[in-house]
Amino acid sequence: MKTTLEQQREEFTGRKFLATPLAGLIAWILVGFSGLFFPDKITVWVLFIATGCIVYLALLLSKFTGEDFLDKSKPKNEFDALFMFTVGQAVLVYAIAIPFFLVDYTSLPLTVGILTGTMWLPFSWIIKHWIGIVHALLRTILVVVLWYMFPEHRFVVIPFSIVMVYIITLLVLKNRRKSNRGML
Repeated sequence: MKTTLEQQREEFTGRKFLATPLAGLIAWILVGFSGLFFPDKITVWVLFIATGCIVYLALLLSKFTGEDFLDKSKPKNEFDALFMFTVGQAVLVYAIAIPFFLVDYTSLPLTVGILTGTMWLPFSWIIKHWIGIVHALLRTILVVVLWYMFPEHRFVVIPFSIVMVYIITLLVLKNRRKSNRGML
C-alpha cells in the first residue's frame, strides 16, 4: 500500500534525530580542541576533515542510536530524500567557504559554521518543530558575534559555541516527543 506524503512526514517526524547532531557535536569538539592545542594551519585541516565527515560519522552513530540510516528494510520515505538534499546543500556551501578561506584563513569557522547550519531551517519545517530554527539562528548570531569579538581565538570560541548549540539541540530533540508543545 502506498503511503501519502503526509503519512511519510508523520513517520519521519517521529524519529529520534540524534545521530546527525551527535556527529556534528563531535566534529566541532574536535575542531575546538585542535584550536586550543595546535596551530591554525593544522586546525583548518581538522575543520575541513571533521565537518566533511559529519555525514559518515552520523551513518556510524545511527547504528548505536537505533536510527540505522542504512537499514534497507525500512520503507522508502520522501523526507529522507529531502533531508539528504539539505545535507547536499550544506556540502555545496564549501564553494563559498573555500574562496574566502584562501583570502583569509580565519574566515573558515565563520563561513563553515554558518553555512552548514542552514540545513536546520528546512529540517525544522519537515518535523514541524521550532528547534531547527532556533539552532540555525542562535548558531548564526553566536558565530558572527564571536568572530568579531575574538579575532585571535576564532578557531576555539566559534567551534565551542557551535558545540553549545548542538548540546541544546540534542536535549530538545531527546525530550520533544514527551510533549507536543513547540510544534510549528
